[in-house]
Amino acid sequence: MQRFKMLLMTVFSATAVVFAQAAPAQKPKSNFGDPTFIFMMAIMFGIVYFLMLRPQQKKAKETQNMLNNLKKGDKVLTIAGIIGTVGNVKDSTVMVKVADNTVLEFKKAAISGVLNDDKEGKTAPEEKK
Repeated sequence: MQRFKMLLMTVFSATAVVFAQAAPAQKPKSNFGDPTFIFMMAIMFGIVYFLMLRPQQKKAKETQNMLNNLKKGDKVLTIAGIIGTVGNVKDSTVMVKVADNTVLEFKKAAISGVLNDDKEGKTAPEEKK
């Protein structure tokens, strides 16, 4: 046990001497004030904005527009995968007829898309690319 304590003391004292000698004489320079760094950060923010944030905002705006334009008779797809026809539209809910004598009430946020009966077939707006 005595030998172990001596060994530990030797190791700690040796590392203390090494770290004391390795201290820098000057403060390291920061690159935050460098114009090149600021320019690169601005470019990175622009790339993130145009590749991630802007398309997400555009999709959210299209979804909100679709929900605001829901009307009676529209065929809709819910986030649960239920397909039905809109019977009544309220402020925050939609009554969807899914079968004869079966009407379900959904929050507007639960509607994932309006199905189109055009030449392209039935597709939700999120699936078009």
